[in-house]
Amino acid sequence: MTTRFGIIGTGMMGCEHIRNLAQIDAVDVVAIADPHEGSRQEARKACAGRFNPHCYEHYDDLLARDDVDAVVIATPNYTHHSVMAAVFQTDKHVLLEKPLATTMADCNALVAQAQRHRGLVWVALEYRYMAPIAKTLELLPELGAIHMCAIREHRFPFLHKVGAWNRFNRYSGGTLVEKCCHFFDLMNLMVPSKPRRVMASGGQNVNHLQERYDGEVPDILDNAYVIVEYEGGQRAMLDLCMFAEGGRQEQHIVVTGDRGQVEATVPGTEVFLSDRAARTHRAIPAPVSPQVREIGFHHGASYLEHLAFLEALERGTPARVTVEDGRLAVAIGLAAQQSIATGRAVDLSELEGFSA
Repeated sequence: MTTRFGIIGTGMMGCEHIRNLAQIDAVDVVAIADPHEGSRQEARKACAGRFNPHCYEHYDDLLARDDVDAVVIATPNYTHHSVMAAVFQTDKHVLLEKPLATTMADCNALVAQAQRHRGLVWVALEYRYMAPIAKTLELLPELGAIHMCAIREHRFPFLHKVGAWNRFNRYSGGTLVEKCCHFFDLMNLMVPSKPRRVMASGGQNVNHLQERYDGEVPDILDNAYVIVEYEGGQRAMLDLCMFAEGGRQEQHIVVTGDRGQVEATVPGTEVFLSDRAARTHRAIPAPVSPQVREIGFHHGASYLEHLAFLEALERGTPARVTVEDGRLAVAIGLAAQQSIATGRAVDLSELEGFSA
């Protein structure tokens, strides 16, 4: 049976999804929607002859089609709530790009609506599917009681997006929501407890300071340190720098328990597992899965996430990446942004509308 997709938002990530779907059997992209003609043209190129979708300026026209089984939403962050509200008027399945939304109120609304929706709702936090990270998650039981998690990302600045929406906190949710919800999601997977309090320090020191959009200077952070405290006493830390092009690895992840430690890098094809008692460590292969036909921007992770999404549709099983996962990752990012703005630690319970 062929699963028929509609793609809402055909910028960089929308086209990335199309290229991944083009490498999967038994799928068709029958419709795309984007208000920007240039983005629609890029989507047609991404189809590369495999798909011949109908093109629309507005997503309402796409959602009205009976031959769309599932939609991928890759619109600007601040539009997720309104686009999802329209999806919830249908029974269509949905893969929603991260972050879930940009405010706690919108996240809470989406969680409540998703619980009533007859279609599958899956949040695209594809970093879980990167080979070194997936192997790290697999090895967590070897570490004993986990107490610490450290993630470093040193990378290039934000790319240009249509309308420059990713240059401003009010549209993106802020760097620690837009970019770092991926890492907060990983922390929540790796640490066996619920996040409680966030302390952060960050700033905008290098990137986008010379840019002007309608006379306005971008206000997004380009570096930060974030510490997350968990209810069980565990701690996690993020070290982010977005003016660090040319480094050997973009990401470095270390999870430490009372019996050992696992260390991974992205890119990378192996992880290192240590044994504290023996004072030894060994390399464990973590190659890209042979299933992957499209490496793309995320080392094959988006392709594997699409396979998992399609498997859930076929089997009628729940989403592996839930709206609650997305909500909690956004909550940490919002608390971190608030901590930087106020210069103090922020309990998640302080966020308006947050509930554990």
